[in-house]
Amino acid sequence: MFKKNLHIVLISLLAFFQVTPALADETKKIDSTKTLETAQAFLWAAGSGDMNKLQTLMADDFVWHNEGDTSIPWIGNWESKEKVLNTFFPLFGAGLKVTSWSTDHSFANGDQAVFMGSMSAIVNESGVDTGKFSWAVRVQVEGGKVKSWNWFEDSYAVSKAYHAKK
Repeated sequence: MFKKNLHIVLISLLAFFQVTPALADETKKIDSTKTLETAQAFLWAAGSGDMNKLQTLMADDFVWHNEGDTSIPWIGNWESKEKVLNTFFPLFGAGLKVTSWSTDHSFANGDQAVFMGSMSAIVNESGVDTGKFSWAVRVQVEGGKVKSWNWFEDSYAVSKAYHAKK
């Protein structure tokens, strides 16, 4: 009798431990659709210059990161909503005039969204056109707010245009 009860207890425990992680995973799932919607609203606000909308979509501990040549004033890590709004955007706005823009792909998985496309710009420092180049951005969304924006572009094209002689 004892062996039979022990067998039932062991099978029950095994079943419990196999089911429990699956239940925990279900409760932790993040709605990718909401992540993509928030990230798209942020992308639209950034592209249109709607600073009020951007501010409402940014987490207080927001981080904007641009990969590339750190001799360009707007490249690097910008931590906090205030630094992004009051330092990064004025530097970026004074540095580049976007002449073409397309968003060709977007997708989300959990709290991460990704956009990919192409663009071109004129660098105000030199007046030189970057030519058309590819870009991508990885966006992290938490609680309906954008927590991080990690921007990747053809930094060689931007750097070359920025450092061109007038």
